[in-house]
Amino acid sequence: MRLVPAILTSSPQRLEEMLRQAGGFTDRVQIDIMDGRFVPSLSITAQDLARVKDRLWKEVHLMVQDPQEHLEPFLRAGGNRIVFHYEATPTPEEVIARGRALGISLGLALNPATPLEEVKPLLGLVDFLLLLSVDPGFYGSPFQPSVLEKAREVRAWLPALELGMDGGLKADNIGLVKKAGVDYACVGSAIFQSPDPEKSFGALRALAQEVT
Repeated sequence: MRLVPAILTSSPQRLEEMLRQAGGFTDRVQIDIMDGRFVPSLSITAQDLARVKDRLWKEVHLMVQDPQEHLEPFLRAGGNRIVFHYEATPTPEEVIARGRALGISLGLALNPATPLEEVKPLLGLVDFLLLLSVDPGFYGSPFQPSVLEKAREVRAWLPALELGMDGGLKADNIGLVKKAGVDYACVGSAIFQSPDPEKSFGALRALAQEVT
């Protein structure tokens, strides 16, 4: 299971700092984008991301209303792929069609309370699925273990679909996430709010890669 540092900030200066830190120990990150509408918090913008010059591979996690309006700006800002929330739009099929027209590698994110059955018809239309294991919008929210069953169900139903999990992941649950069949785990506060982000990343990565 791959470990992906998740960057959440509203400060362009802090964004640069976190990307510089992450570049010392990984080659890919997730960038969390929030608009103050879909979730209460605000984050950096596409313009902020575009100003940063680095070589990290970036998954852009859109926690925004009207996600179709944000696809092209974040693609141009350096996003290698983009994931949007099923709950953020009444017409997810239109968002997917827009992403396809732009040539984007596109994923669907799902909040903990949303039943998996609602999105099953869409999973054949996207490149990957990101299961939220917290209610989105804040660093440090508590992990919701009920999402592990969703992961097991997805893995049994669509074994080839790339599956991620994001939210509240720490040393005491990262092994459970791996056992559920998750391909990549996004970790924010357990890395960037620790005294030594590189050391914390290394310890979590070792747990994520243990053979069980």
